[in-house]
Amino acid sequence: MSEPTSRPLTTGRIVVATTVALSFISFWRGASIVLSDLASTMFYVGGVTEQAIGKSAPWFIIAVMLFGFAIRSVYMESCSMFVRGGVYVVVRDAIGPTAAKLSVSALVVDYILTGPISSVSAGQYIGHLFNEVMELMHQDVRCNPKTVAAFFGVAVTLYFWRSNIKGVHESSGKALRIMQVTTVMVVMLLIWCGITLAWRGNVQLPPAPVLENLRLDAHSLGWFEGTIWPSFMAVAMLIAFGHSLLAMSGFETLAQVYREIAYPKLKNLKITANIVCFYALLSTGLISMLAVMIIPDDQRPKYYENLIGGLSMNLVGHPLLLLAFHVFVVVVGVMILSGAVNTSLIGANGVLNRVAEDGVLLPWFRKPHHQFGTSHRLINMVTLLQLATIIGSQGDVYLLSEAYAFGVVWSFALKALGVVALRFQRKDQEYRMPFNLKLGNFELPIGLGVTTLMLFMVAIANLFSKKIATVYGVSFTIVLFVIFMISERWNAKRQAAAAMPAPGKALEQFNLEHQQVATPETLQARPGCVVVAVRGYGQMGHLHRVLHKTNMRRHDIIVMTVRPVTKGTGEHDLTEEQIFSAYEHELFTRVVTLAEKEGKHVDLLVVPAVNPFDAMVQTANTLQASRLVTGVSRTMETDELARRIGLAWERLPGKKHAFSLEIIAEGRETKFVNLGPHPPRLWPEDIEKVHEIWLEMSEKEGIGSHLHHRDVVSVALKRLERDLGGALRDEVLDDVKRESQKN
Repeated sequence: MSEPTSRPLTTGRIVVATTVALSFISFWRGASIVLSDLASTMFYVGGVTEQAIGKSAPWFIIAVMLFGFAIRSVYMESCSMFVRGGVYVVVRDAIGPTAAKLSVSALVVDYILTGPISSVSAGQYIGHLFNEVMELMHQDVRCNPKTVAAFFGVAVTLYFWRSNIKGVHESSGKALRIMQVTTVMVVMLLIWCGITLAWRGNVQLPPAPVLENLRLDAHSLGWFEGTIWPSFMAVAMLIAFGHSLLAMSGFETLAQVYREIAYPKLKNLKITANIVCFYALLSTGLISMLAVMIIPDDQRPKYYENLIGGLSMNLVGHPLLLLAFHVFVVVVGVMILSGAVNTSLIGANGVLNRVAEDGVLLPWFRKPHHQFGTSHRLINMVTLLQLATIIGSQGDVYLLSEAYAFGVVWSFALKALGVVALRFQRKDQEYRMPFNLKLGNFELPIGLGVTTLMLFMVAIANLFSKKIATVYGVSFTIVLFVIFMISERWNAKRQAAAAMPAPGKALEQFNLEHQQVATPETLQARPGCVVVAVRGYGQMGHLHRVLHKTNMRRHDIIVMTVRPVTKGTGEHDLTEEQIFSAYEHELFTRVVTLAEKEGKHVDLLVVPAVNPFDAMVQTANTLQASRLVTGVSRTMETDELARRIGLAWERLPGKKHAFSLEIIAEGRETKFVNLGPHPPRLWPEDIEKVHEIWLEMSEKEGIGSHLHHRDVVSVALKRLERDLGGALRDEVLDDVKRESQKN
């Protein structure tokens, strides 16, 4: 019985689905995004830490930077399980929703304070630079740097508020350029500092980080003042370490950027994390050390809020040259610190949206902007809190830094605790934090446990030593936690009253573009691409194998699904819901998850059709694919599936493009079939037989050297064709049947 000759029914439209989640970046760009937040602390952490604990501060900052390598490993283990959603999802899955709400509340406090401390610090640099220029010009005009910082902080926050309302996000390319300029400044500063130390001689390191060298006052001791606890070396070290911990702020960005890192994902994540840690150690740690060594003790206090500016003005060289370098430092500082303001808004908005997807925020918060489609109410809320913080601080960086430390340490501690719990709940970690003790089948995570314990000890020390941070951080955390609890209960009642399903796994958001036909121009796919057909939720093994082995420099990957329609549907256009239903939404969400995990870009395509085989073949033919890949069918054998797809290729109208069909089945050998004219795969004995016939015939008179192997094959094919049309047809068919069964 012949196969029906139905044509692919596309109803005049196919759907191209796109999502921002499938734009992947190199480890350099990923590191730049993280460092735009983490490295910005170099501009203020040295001064505020010395104010809190004394001249030994650089040693503790360097210790924090070294401890950052352990925090890096915590985040790498979390990311290697591909737990999407950052600290909130990690803690929710490991410990529970209540702890997750607390952790995300602390994290939002961190994001709320990142913007103010960064913008105010940038304003301090501008204010101090203005005063120094006026002094060099012998002018009496002066400004209050704190007032300038507050006004600048408000202006920058409002600028990025408007940008985020419009949806203009900081790109990885912009972050990379900022970090390139920052790196030039850091290298110049380190070299110039080395020359200065060599020129002056008599180099003295900061005092050793021991109890007698710490200068803990009433402000830095908080509720520890008047107690016996600070007299213990271990407690004093924890207090000092806690005052330095804000140097490590920004690591949560690593979890957010992991989705965007390109293949090989885990390897590139390791490189990204190492770049971040070494860069922070050499910039933040070393510059804080050099500032204490170069700036005279009697001069340094006036530079606490613009330490790098003070360092640039105390180098050896002509005053005008130093001023020019100081201007360069301020410009770079304003760039990177202002970028951190944008990062804080994007990060807070992203975290709160993830919480809202779980039904922990009222739908009112997620209502899109009527013009730009952004979650403007969440952005407005975060911006108002940041503006209130800037105005309340009156431009005081030290005050902001004290409050800032609360969210940093508690988000780290709860994240680490979540990863510890997941170590015993899940076994799919591609990376495990080092130092694990094997006891039979049981593994004791010593490195992870010690890191978590250290974080909680510092968090508790900060809770009692930082009054401002505790009051501000706990107050905001409680307010956010109460909002989450009330919203969640209200949502639950609303869903129960409306008989709505509880929110499940968050689905990707797709932009749908309707096209008449899938073309290379529509999908921006190069000839020779790989088309992968998917349909079943649980049948993604063939896609996983294609993602793993395909070299994206040579081949693009197109993932298509066929939306079954009935005959006659082509008489009218299908609605968007008919083409891209909830099933396709869930299906492509899982495709995106696989692609993200491999760090490879895929294009997504929905083709409505009556006959799925026709649709698959026609799409691969139009896109000039090198390969069409599919999984096995639940209703037919692999050979029958290959035959039907082959017949669909034969039915293609007009010029046909030859390509390979690959049918992948888990636990079975992959089947390859060439569709269209292609060189046959000859067995060694076939080649030997052709050669023997050629030898025999080439010895005949009149043939000789004019005969080629292809001539032998050509004659054989022509005689076979003639016999098939004659009396020998049945005999030939029997021979072919026996040969095919033998092979």
